[in-house]
Amino acid sequence: MSVIWKNHADRLIELINSNNETHAHLYLEQLMLFPVDIQDKIISDVSRLKHCNSDEVAGIINRYMMFEIK
Repeated sequence: MSVIWKNHADRLIELINSNNETHAHLYLEQLMLFPVDIQDKIISDVSRLKHCNSDEVAGIINRYMMFEIK
């Protein structure tokens, strides 16, 4: 994963670990432009990880990215 995704992942992990789901949603919505239903899926997937690390979370974020249609 790229350094950018790992940075986003670290911040999201921090928000989820502090039980601050509202800020996690705002982070995903404002910074990364994810719609609410996708935010819920990302947070749920991250919460279910057995070993939460930036690579795993970056992979989850990447999975839900909306790619530009050309």
